[in-house]
Amino acid sequence: MLQQKPSRAVGNSQEIEAGYVVGADIGGTSLRLALADMDGKVVAKWKVSTAGIRDPHVVVGLIHEGVEELLRKNGIERSLLRAVAAGAPGVTDVEEGIVIATSYLMGWRDVPLRALLEARLGVPAAVENDVNTAAIAEYQIGAAQGVRDFVFIAVGTGIGAGIVLNGRLFHGMDWSAGEIGYLLVPGTSVKPVERGEPGALESIVGGEGIRSQWQSAWRDELTQLPRDLVATEIFDHAAAGDVLAQTILNRSAQTLAYAIYNLAVVLNCPLFVLGGSIGMHPVFWQATREILEQRDKRVQPKLLRSTLGADAQVNGAVCLAIEAAGSRVLSS
Repeated sequence: MLQQKPSRAVGNSQEIEAGYVVGADIGGTSLRLALADMDGKVVAKWKVSTAGIRDPHVVVGLIHEGVEELLRKNGIERSLLRAVAAGAPGVTDVEEGIVIATSYLMGWRDVPLRALLEARLGVPAAVENDVNTAAIAEYQIGAAQGVRDFVFIAVGTGIGAGIVLNGRLFHGMDWSAGEIGYLLVPGTSVKPVERGEPGALESIVGGEGIRSQWQSAWRDELTQLPRDLVATEIFDHAAAGDVLAQTILNRSAQTLAYAIYNLAVVLNCPLFVLGGSIGMHPVFWQATREILEQRDKRVQPKLLRSTLGADAQVNGAVCLAIEAAGSRVLSS
């Protein structure tokens, strides 16, 4: 029988001493930090660009810089920092604190992120996949409160899912559960892809995939819009009536709706929460929801937009940092 890694309980609270924690959301283009008290109340935020930065040591240095600035500007003694947690955009071994692989934007492989954070900051640290951190936040304070079985889907540059079953994150056998960007989609390449490279579903539904669709379909005679548009701009123009933009919107929404339907057939979850910079777009969400509602009524999950938006990942990281503070022990 296959041995499963133990899943992490969502919202596992412990009695811990007063102090502060920092949650970090590591992205391919930006790093966002949130300073919070031990009740999870965010007291300050910090953000810096990571565009073009691939070295994990540089990213950890930026986190250290941001933590120190947050503490200093808010008049908080360094000794009151209890823990830090970070969400990384890739497959993450939560037990060992290793980011196994990130997307092509960062290109990390087997990075001991937890150890790097603890060595630099001198406090307990936790690491998790960034979409999973968002799922934690949605469960705790967002759209999935009180729902013990749901899937959070983040659509940004790429696409990923955080799966919560019976109130616990499901990581899978090798921490890859939720990597739905690799789902096969009719009409796309079936050539095997390396971990960290865009998958078939991502090539249609992810932000870069939508942009690529637009550029491939663009013709002077089909639209008066420029060829260089990003996904959210394409959806804006679809809402305004541009026919080519509507074609791209409909294909993307249908592909995502079918993927959600297939996941619902397998997992039988009552709720899917759509987030990410692309997934939060109201036109995209509405089109996906309408297509999903046309499917088998026996498999009809509710599709909600994230109530936390861009703050979901960093808020989830705060929750993990509070949990890590409860251990009061640095990893060996």
